[in-house]
Amino acid sequence: MVKAIVNLDERSNRIINIVKAKYGLKDKSEAIEQITKEYEQELLEPEFKPEFVESVIQASKGKFKKVKNTSDLFR
Repeated sequence: MVKAIVNLDERSNRIINIVKAKYGLKDKSEAIEQITKEYEQELLEPEFKPEFVESVIQASKGKFKKVKNTSDLFR
C-alpha cells in the first residue's frame, strides 16, 4: 500500500467527499480508489482476456467467402 500526502483544492475535496458518501466508504482513500477504478473502466483501454485473443486467432484461420456487398450473403 502506497501512502501519499496530496494537496486538493476545495472543489476536489468536495467531490471526494461526495463519492465517499455515495458509496458509503470509510475514508477518502477508499473514495480515491473508487474514482480511479471508474476512470480506468471508462477511459483506459481494457486488456483482452486470453480466451478472447485465442478465439480471434482461431477465427482468422477459418474459411472465408469473398462477396461484393453484404446483401449477397443473405440470398
